[in-house]
Amino acid sequence: MSLSFTKMHGLGNDFVVIDARDTDPALNAETIRGLCDRRFGIGCDQLVLLSAPTLEGADVRVRFFNPDGSEAGACGNASRCVVAFVGGTPTLQTAAGLLPTARNDALVTVDMGLPGLGWQDVPLARPCDTLTLPMHEDAAACSMGNPHATLFGDAARAETLGPDLECDPLFPERANIGFAQILSPTHMRLRVWERGAGLTLACGSGACAAVVNAVRRSLTERTCTVTMDGGDLQITWRQDGHVLMTGPAVTVFHGTTT
Repeated sequence: MSLSFTKMHGLGNDFVVIDARDTDPALNAETIRGLCDRRFGIGCDQLVLLSAPTLEGADVRVRFFNPDGSEAGACGNASRCVVAFVGGTPTLQTAAGLLPTARNDALVTVDMGLPGLGWQDVPLARPCDTLTLPMHEDAAACSMGNPHATLFGDAARAETLGPDLECDPLFPERANIGFAQILSPTHMRLRVWERGAGLTLACGSGACAAVVNAVRRSLTERTCTVTMDGGDLQITWRQDGHVLMTGPAVTVFHGTTT
């Protein structure tokens, strides 16, 4: 099966974008795993599939798939790449809802919506305070359309703790695990072990979750620069509850599979 694709990245968090608005590539989990493979395929942190919208007010439907073939509910860096790919300021239809967007020169802003703060929203396996998780004393959780836990302290712990915490029994759908170091009230360092993908250079929804959890713990202000291995994102948790994520989106190359 021949597929046209575009390789893109947001702060080194890279994606294979397939435009299926006028076609039906009939992708399955095996095909997705092959395309995401960095040695035998194109290679990426996630595959992004675009199709015609099914909800009023949406300009394009977006689905996100992890390298293991599983589907993710949201991806902030990939959402910015979709905006750059489509052009203009489209409203994205995702599993997390409709996401409005804006642009300012090379920077793209995505309204990631309202975070889910209850244990059922994350979701967790049992009732507990999402600001103090029983699996780790330094951890807080929320949902940004996908489950996130943020550990505050040392960002260097991602490789050692990430694999086990992703699959902790507290997370029935697994979770993205962020490791945040607060540098100032308006600046943090973050590394994210992503569910189904492992350690990535940047995670947009993880940056949003980290700022939400930091504000809830009175560690930062509502607007914060999040520095990740691939670069910086600007995150604002507005007073109306919506989380805005601003950063770059880059096209690397276009190609066709054989």
